[in-house]
Amino acid sequence: MAVKIQINQGSIEIENDVIATIVGGAATDNYGVVGMASQTPVRDGVNQILNGDNFSRGVIVRQAENGVIVDVYIIVGYGMKISEISKSVQARVKNDLNVMLGIVAQEVNVTVQGVRMLED
Repeated sequence: MAVKIQINQGSIEIENDVIATIVGGAATDNYGVVGMASQTPVRDGVNQILNGDNFSRGVIVRQAENGVIVDVYIIVGYGMKISEISKSVQARVKNDLNVMLGIVAQEVNVTVQGVRMLED
């Protein structure tokens, strides 16, 4: 399923994998985020951290009336303040989607799937 945007010259379709890659990159660039997690950890492996090719397994994108709703699954570093990391991820994802794709994220729901020790 793709997100469809109507403009004067026609329509633009942006595939969910493209959005998931941008969302995953925005989420993992935040301090305290170890990596992306799968939305189905039992099936995909509980301890698996997703790399850039697999960000779509850790992001759900749904189209809403005036934008998109994004669910992001992350793994955070041990000892970090989870609420602050989640707020930072929400803000960064909303900003990156707006700047790079011109898409308004109505909601960015962050689910912390695990905690890992930060590697130095």
